[in-house]
Amino acid sequence: MRIIITEHAKKRLKDIRQEGITIADITAAASNIPGRIPTATRFRGFIARSGRVFDIVAKDIPGGRLVITIIGK
Repeated sequence: MRIIITEHAKKRLKDIRQEGITIADITAAASNIPGRIPTATRFRGFIARSGRVFDIVAKDIPGGRLVITIIGK
């Protein structure tokens, strides 16, 4: 499945709260969500390689899985 990360989510990665989370971490987390996501849903408890815990908000669109935002803990 194709993972599409919004510009908003990429911009949030520069914030201190999301420090240590990479695009690869987001892609891996989004691909590991099973099933279909018809509406924007928050998924909690992913762990980046740096050890930082984060949540993602994602939904499925015809072009793939859209990651709308990232929330670092």
